[in-house]
Amino acid sequence: MRRRAGVGAIQKQKLEADKFRDKGTQLQDSQFEQMSKQVSSLKENLEEFSDKYKSEIRKNPTFRRQFTEMCAAIGVDPLSSSKGVWSVLGMGDFYFELSIQIVEICLASAESTGGMMELSEIKERLAKSRRQKKQQEITTEDVLLATKKLKAFGNSFQVHPLGKNRYIIQSIPGELNLQETKALTTAANTENGAITKTLLMKELGWNELRTQQAIDKLISEGLVWVDSQCDDEPCYYFPSLFPGRISKIEST
Repeated sequence: MRRRAGVGAIQKQKLEADKFRDKGTQLQDSQFEQMSKQVSSLKENLEEFSDKYKSEIRKNPTFRRQFTEMCAAIGVDPLSSSKGVWSVLGMGDFYFELSIQIVEICLASAESTGGMMELSEIKERLAKSRRQKKQQEITTEDVLLATKKLKAFGNSFQVHPLGKNRYIIQSIPGELNLQETKALTTAANTENGAITKTLLMKELGWNELRTQQAIDKLISEGLVWVDSQCDDEPCYYFPSLFPGRISKIEST
């Protein structure tokens, strides 16, 4: 018969386990301290870099995008940092100003767009306005960052991805549910920005009842316009996805 471990042996095993646990904690603390020092050093170098090239960062949209990506990689948030890198560059003011311009464009166009605008259209309108005011060029990333800043005002401004680097900006209160989001994405992949009941049932695999409920909700919230004179069945247009909107903006 095997002898059971005595009390002394059990205590010895417990002491050894405690030593291993303490050693592991020490190693974790040491690694965390080293990582903190490395991140702190990176932030300091980033501030020196931003101070040296701040003129280029403000003027060159491509360089600015690459710089914001570097900041994001080490956890520097351009929308919340009030000290260090972004105060040196004045980029907090840059994005604040840009976000106000986005609000103005969305509100001015709400009657015709139903409170939904493609980011590309907003960018075109911004570019035209900023050229007239001799302000810096902007990128798609600039518009996305500035729109995120508007989250402080609640759910009135939201970004919805449509795929293929396309986004739509919602400037009306309320959350789009999953059905509405899928209907919007389906419309974005059509030539005329419209959906029909048959199209939704085919593309999304919905039954007739679910499809009709989704369409009724889109209509009640003013997100689509109804065209009852289509060939086979009513068409439902998202006004923000009308083809040719950008070209009309450029010609005005």
